[in-house]
Amino acid sequence: MRYLEITVPRDRRRAVLAVLDDEGIEYVIADEATASTIEDAAVVRFPLPTRAVEPVLDRLADAGLDDARVVVIDAQTVVSQEFDELRDQYSRGGTRGERTSRQVLRTKADAFTPAISIYLVMLLISAVVATAGLLSDSPAVVVGSMVIAPLLGPALAASVGIVTDDAELRSRGFRYQTIGVAVVIVASIAIATLARLGGFEPSGVDIVVVAELEERVSPNVLSLAVALGAGVAGILSLTRGFSEAIVGVMIAAALIPPAAAVGITTAWGMYGAALGAFVLVVVNLLSINLAALVTLWVAGYRPQTPGPGLFEVSPTRKRTATYAVLFGLALAILTAPLVGITLLEFQTTQLTSTADEAVTEVLEDPQYDELEAESVEVVLDDEYPIRSVDRVVVTVRGLDPGPQPDLADRLYERVAAETQESVVLKLQYTVGEERGEPDEDVFFRTVRSG
Repeated sequence: MRYLEITVPRDRRRAVLAVLDDEGIEYVIADEATASTIEDAAVVRFPLPTRAVEPVLDRLADAGLDDARVVVIDAQTVVSQEFDELRDQYSRGGTRGERTSRQVLRTKADAFTPAISIYLVMLLISAVVATAGLLSDSPAVVVGSMVIAPLLGPALAASVGIVTDDAELRSRGFRYQTIGVAVVIVASIAIATLARLGGFEPSGVDIVVVAELEERVSPNVLSLAVALGAGVAGILSLTRGFSEAIVGVMIAAALIPPAAAVGITTAWGMYGAALGAFVLVVVNLLSINLAALVTLWVAGYRPQTPGPGLFEVSPTRKRTATYAVLFGLALAILTAPLVGITLLEFQTTQLTSTADEAVTEVLEDPQYDELEAESVEVVLDDEYPIRSVDRVVVTVRGLDPGPQPDLADRLYERVAAETQESVVLKLQYTVGEERGEPDEDVFFRTVRSG
């Protein structure tokens, strides 16, 4: 519920009261001396259901209320039979959803965008925590970095500014998002560089695997779900009064860890991996903005252009459609690599299953009774972000394993027959009932087929 206080010129009092009477709104009117530029003003106060704020203000604008001062206050309780009837009137068939008016929506989006100094400081702290969490392989620390990141307001301000035709809010939203991502990346590069110089990097070990960055430097299309969901949830939190804190964490989850991954991989000189993480950051930014914009449109919010009146609305949809198309096209282009990575994951899963079946079938031969399959692994190359299959590693175990006649040949021929593509197969042996170190005799075989 809302409580409105409107200051109107005396000569337009009759038109304003006619609108309120027609809507069945209880009001109080008083003549008050004000320090504003409105001479001989009257103040009208009345409660409204949340859903009624926007249409009532639009009707007042049509009545010529073009130089009024309006204050909208949250109201906890209104005890009135007339108010109950008014609330039922705007409940749309019994559904009493709390749809925030576009005037209040703009104010809330602005309120969730902090001052630039606080914004930068909190993002620096979040970047340090996220980088430390990724390098130390600590999910709890990474989650902590999301909690303190003030990204909710900037992530939604641009879309709200578009649909409410608030150029300043729109510009600030885009500007804050760009600055925020840049700050996190630069800070992460600095922290990761210090960590590398300090000897954090394990000798001969891939930092992407050690720090569990792989899903962020080589993302698939499922990564879009987080960002799209965050955009939708963010708008619902503003328009329906859901928990903004939880939604803010969700938005940060789509932006902070990938941005920190860009910094870490850049500091380690893995520029392909850094490119993959950066693509994910941009894709998530576009997804959040597109999802927020579409959700606002579906919820019934429309663009407005400044006119002579405070609430005069001109539903110019061109600007909103233009931004939606731009977001959609950019997202479609950048999603192409993610589709390729997803297809590779399907291929890898299928190849692993095929190789596993081939190994089981070949080892069923009586001459290999002393051997059993230890593992089958499909290894990808290090060409981030779009990788490819490098080799298939087959490990067999036995009490006293040694080179088996034609085993490598039979395995790669069987795998090649199933995959119909070039494969590099590596066969290695382990000794004993328990998993041991690979035998010194390791066999490599390349298949060229198809």
